[in-house]
Amino acid sequence: MSDQPRSPVLTPMAVAVLGLLEERPMHPYEMHQLLLKRREDNLIKLRPSSLYHTVSRLAESGLIRQEGTERAGNRPERTTYSITEAGAAAVRARLAEIIRRPVREYPIFPLGLAESHNLPADEVVVLLGERIDRLEEELVEFDAIRMWAADNGVPRRYWVAVDFLRDRTAHEADWLRGLIEEIRDGSLAWQSFDAADLQLPDPPHDLGRDWGAALTDETLAELRRSGAGSSGPGRP
Repeated sequence: MSDQPRSPVLTPMAVAVLGLLEERPMHPYEMHQLLLKRREDNLIKLRPSSLYHTVSRLAESGLIRQEGTERAGNRPERTTYSITEAGAAAVRARLAEIIRRPVREYPIFPLGLAESHNLPADEVVVLLGERIDRLEEELVEFDAIRMWAADNGVPRRYWVAVDFLRDRTAHEADWLRGLIEEIRDGSLAWQSFDAADLQLPDPPHDLGRDWGAALTDETLAELRRSGAGSSGPGRP
C-alpha cells in the first residue's frame, strides 16, 4: 500500500482556496477576506470554519504546504500556505470536470414548483410575484457589479460568472412572469380547492400526480431517439 495521502474530492471551497493560492501564498484569514472582497460569496457558501477546515484537509493531502508563520502584535500566529504541483494539477483537473459535465445539483426551488399545486392558485401567484421582486433586486446588484468592472477595465474573464448569474436570474424572472400569466388566464389549469381550501380530487381519467410513474424508461428512451426534446408543449 502507498503511504502517499489520498487527494480529497475538491469541494467548491477547496477549488476557491486553490485558485487563490495559484496567485500567491497567503494565510487563511487573508483568503477569507479576499473572497469576501471579491464577492465570491455569490458563488460558494463562505464560512470561516469551513475555509479553515478545507485548508487543513488540503495540507494533509499534500495539495498545499506551509510556507511559514507570522505574528503581528497581539494577534494570533498565522500560517501562510502555498500550492504544490499536485494541488495545481488537481484544481485544473477539477475545473475541467466542472466545466465539461453538467451535474444535477438539486436546488430547492424546482421542488417548490413541483409541489406548488398543493397551494391555491391565487396564493401561488402572490408568492411568485414576491420571488420575482427579489430576483429583480439581485439583477440590480449584478448590473452594478458589471458596470463597475467594465468601467474600471477589469478583464471580463474575471467576472464572466457574474454575466452567467445575471442572465440566468433574468431568464428565471421572465419565465415566472409567463407562468403567472398562464395561471391567471386559465391556460394552465390549476388544482381545484373547496371553500375551506381543501384540495378536490383529480378527475379519474387524469394522470395527475402519477404522471412520472406512467412515463417509463422505455418510453423516455424512444422519445429521445425521436428528437422529442427539440420541441413540445409548453413555453420555450
